[in-house]
Amino acid sequence: MRAFRVAYDGRPFHGFQRQPDVPTVEEAIFDAVRALGVADGKPEGYAAAGRTDAGVSAVAQTVAFECPDWLTPAALNSELPASVRAWASAEAPPGFHATHHAESRAYVYHLYAPDADLGRAEEALSRLCGGENDFHNLTPDDENTVRDLRGEVHRDGEYLVFELRAGGFVREMVRRVVSLVRAVASGDAEVAKVERVLGPEQIDGPAGIAPAPAYPLVLVDAVYPRLDFSVDEEAAASAREVFESLREERATGARVASEISTRVESP
Repeated sequence: MRAFRVAYDGRPFHGFQRQPDVPTVEEAIFDAVRALGVADGKPEGYAAAGRTDAGVSAVAQTVAFECPDWLTPAALNSELPASVRAWASAEAPPGFHATHHAESRAYVYHLYAPDADLGRAEEALSRLCGGENDFHNLTPDDENTVRDLRGEVHRDGEYLVFELRAGGFVREMVRRVVSLVRAVASGDAEVAKVERVLGPEQIDGPAGIAPAPAYPLVLVDAVYPRLDFSVDEEAAASAREVFESLREERATGARVASEISTRVESP
């Protein structure tokens, strides 16, 4: 069995997990192994580190399955779309499961918040971290909502950058944590609201916490103590080229949008 690190731009996809009639990252991987003659669809022993939502990107999504030795990241990339790039791999022991054997997962969220107060953001986030808390008000899930969240937030220009890690995350948890912290940091909510959200009472309706947008979220790590990943230099170079090109394209798009906005406001 082999495990692969996979990076992808989540915006063209309806999430990671395979769904009927819409493009997903998982379906792209299955199509690739089918085209390479490795498996007819879902490979034997297949599992993934996590199921990212529609629009969420990844650096270190990890998938593992039974495959021949010749299936390197570069070979897998030969049949993957450009927006999905395998870049490292590791031999995995028998019975390895990429979901269950991940010791922790980490996400980074880039929140555009030029007017948010960093000190208030840090205080709100600190109350969500350290020891086990019940995040039932920060997910649509109804069970298994207790998590030990670790994290920090720092300012990078006009952005607040969140780095959050846990053994696992319930659905939309990171995005709702970001929304809650932003409300406190912007003065729309008091720090005391964090305690209410973590309390046993269900919070619904206008007082509830909606998820922040998906596209600024990136899965950046999945830790497997027993695996030793080796970077495939050819595949990694391909990934860097793809995402550098994407960075330039979006940076140019931002400048064009800024030009239009400025001239509309001040002709």
